[in-house]
Amino acid sequence: MVTQTKAEREAFAERLKVALSRGRKRISTPTALAEAFNLRWHGRSVTPQAAQKWLTGAAMPEPGKIEVLAQLTSVPLTWLRYGLPERRGTGAPAPGEPHATRYAQIDKASVTAEELRLLAQLRLMPPPRRELVRQLAQELALESEMWIK
Repeated sequence: MVTQTKAEREAFAERLKVALSRGRKRISTPTALAEAFNLRWHGRSVTPQAAQKWLTGAAMPEPGKIEVLAQLTSVPLTWLRYGLPERRGTGAPAPGEPHATRYAQIDKASVTAEELRLLAQLRLMPPPRRELVRQLAQELALESEMWIK
């Protein structure tokens, strides 16, 4: 049995919560997660208490269960398990192939005129619309984080 560090368990829990919030059927409680999981799992049932531990980072499921969770949430297995992007389609990523990360550093000197126009338009929007744009950007950035194009 492989033992994960607290940081690994907590990072997995955060990715699981993000994946659950992105699905067609949003799963927001440990009970709902256990029920949805048990419909797909062909082993011993998972309890809401076990699902709670996954969501809080107190425990991490075994690899087979993580695979079921990835299928359930329609996210790449490597992203859910390790936080690593997965290549769309077939084949391995090319060596040194760049990919976006959620917390990419921005070089302020390289901001383009188009990006400045976008920022100016964003600042003209009322706060509820700015929030929608922020949420959309966050979702699109997450998509880039999960998949290598």
